[in-house]
Amino acid sequence: MTSITIRLLAALAALCLLVACGGGGVSPGEGQNGSGVSGAPVISGEPAGFNSADVTFATTMVPHHQQAIEMANLAVQRSTDPELIALANQIVATQQPEVNILNVFLVQWNENPENRTGPGDVDEDTLEPAVPGMVDDATIARLESLRGPEFDKLWLQSMIGQHQGAVAMAKSEIADGQNVDAIAVAETIVAGQDAGIGQMTRMLEGMP
Repeated sequence: MTSITIRLLAALAALCLLVACGGGGVSPGEGQNGSGVSGAPVISGEPAGFNSADVTFATTMVPHHQQAIEMANLAVQRSTDPELIALANQIVATQQPEVNILNVFLVQWNENPENRTGPGDVDEDTLEPAVPGMVDDATIARLESLRGPEFDKLWLQSMIGQHQGAVAMAKSEIADGQNVDAIAVAETIVAGQDAGIGQMTRMLEGMP
């Protein structure tokens, strides 16, 4: 297990303790020597610095992932394609833990994740240019009205764009971010979602 993975797991465990105890966020860089807030979600090892690019990455990727999870749950309900349903379940299994980790970062950086914009609260005029690949409300409504092959085609088209947006944001984090753990998450997103784009493109091309 890598040191980054160990730090992330420690942070997630600490966040659970923070929530259970009703604690608040912490200032960046607080250690585990008892001087910080009790139950604070600090990552073990040397405190990792962060910059505005890291904060932007986490605050935009959380609602982006949350929308992908909602779309994936919709696919489980409305698709009849076993491969697409399996892909949707994989999206949930992969992206929910990433949302949890990104929320840990936001707490550590004194950026309360509860104040972040969720996918249902997206202002298309303001968030759309800042969050590449977010699927608009009209397309979501259309997906909610479809079933079977019609649903599958629109879902694949929409999720490919959604994934492409996530890859673009993750690459920006890799280029401009400072926090080593956030960059590691971004690298995982690029690898996983590039593979997903390839799979969904093949599925779309194979449709009649």
